[in-house]
Amino acid sequence: MASRKFLAASLPLVTLSTLVQPAFAGGLDRGGYNIDQLFDASQFSIQSGVIYFIPQRKLKNAKDTDATDGRGSNGIGGGTTTADETENYAIPYGGIKAGFGDVDCLVDYSEPFGAHTNPGANWVGAQNNIETKVTSRNYGGTCSYKFDVGPGQLRLIGGGFYQEIEGSKERLVLAPAVMGALNPALAAYTGIGRLDLEDSAWGWRAGVAYEIPEYGLRASLVYNSRVKYDNLTGTVDLTQAPIGAAPYSGKVTNVYGAAEAPDSLELKLQSGIAPDWLAFGSVKWTNWSVLQSIALCPTATRGTSCTSKNQLTSLDLLYQDGWTVTGGIGHKFNDQWSGAVSVTWDRGTSHGYGSQTDTWLLGVGAAYSPTENIEWRLAGAVGILTSGSSGVVTQNGVTYGDDVSYDFGNDLVAAISTSIKVKF
Repeated sequence: MASRKFLAASLPLVTLSTLVQPAFAGGLDRGGYNIDQLFDASQFSIQSGVIYFIPQRKLKNAKDTDATDGRGSNGIGGGTTTADETENYAIPYGGIKAGFGDVDCLVDYSEPFGAHTNPGANWVGAQNNIETKVTSRNYGGTCSYKFDVGPGQLRLIGGGFYQEIEGSKERLVLAPAVMGALNPALAAYTGIGRLDLEDSAWGWRAGVAYEIPEYGLRASLVYNSRVKYDNLTGTVDLTQAPIGAAPYSGKVTNVYGAAEAPDSLELKLQSGIAPDWLAFGSVKWTNWSVLQSIALCPTATRGTSCTSKNQLTSLDLLYQDGWTVTGGIGHKFNDQWSGAVSVTWDRGTSHGYGSQTDTWLLGVGAAYSPTENIEWRLAGAVGILTSGSSGVVTQNGVTYGDDVSYDFGNDLVAAISTSIKVKF
């Protein structure tokens, strides 16, 4: 039987070991939604941390699918068939938890969604993507009420969050070499178009958890709602393509559209298995299939339905649902030091279009508590982004990926994170 002292020291291991994992999930997942601090055994706690990710997805064997489309698919600098697609990035987190009898509440800041790909302008797929960047800011409030049921306590969970999102994409609309062949004076244009978007919206969460402290046991099931961005607005800047060279070229056009951040359902389990030992696991489903092709239409056409028939441009994602499965073990070495190791599999959201294939990840973490009021965590992870290819895909009668095809091998991904918690 696990003692309460064992439980208090070991519960943070689950958060520690999973801290670096959500950002490797598919779609636009980065920090994901994490409310583990709500279960902190102390009455009051403040936690802040940051995760730094190093994905190394490398594209190879890139080929322009349609060399006659006149968009200059050889890129700006000659048209290489390889590209480093991903960029390193950091994700901050901060939370304050307070307990009032049987009620616990958590307010937190996180960045659940994001992306940053930057293959550059010199590869043959520049007309598909030069650089894409998405960032989010999430401000959440979650509370729970617990009461005795059988040998343990049942906890009802509910809350809401306000989410802001913004993104940009650059791609080659018309290459300087193509324009220069038509008119030497046009070669001064870069031919790069840029899309900028932003919006904000609300979401909610609900869940249930059951805990038996004497055994270090906890099971939780939490649902996070979709976030509907019904007022997605921004601009398409085609000033680097001369007037008449392409539709809407030579000017900045206001655009609008709609999209949804996906809902998710996550089951987490943990239990003491021996004195000073804790086993844990989780299964998470994320509804990434809500993101297919996002049509963006000129604001002047507002009042009509924005579809592929009247769009100026689109964001083509074609995601499938994501599944993330994690299992691991934590151990308390002494009153100051604890550690954990975990293995995670994530099903990729790309299936023939894009480079988000399955990911395997090994995570290792340690927690150091110099006093009972302070806890410092350090974690690292290393994993494999599995191989695959991207090319032409037909969906609902529409063809995607007909601008470039490419392959990618088994690529390395790594991360390191640190956080500090003050509790009393």
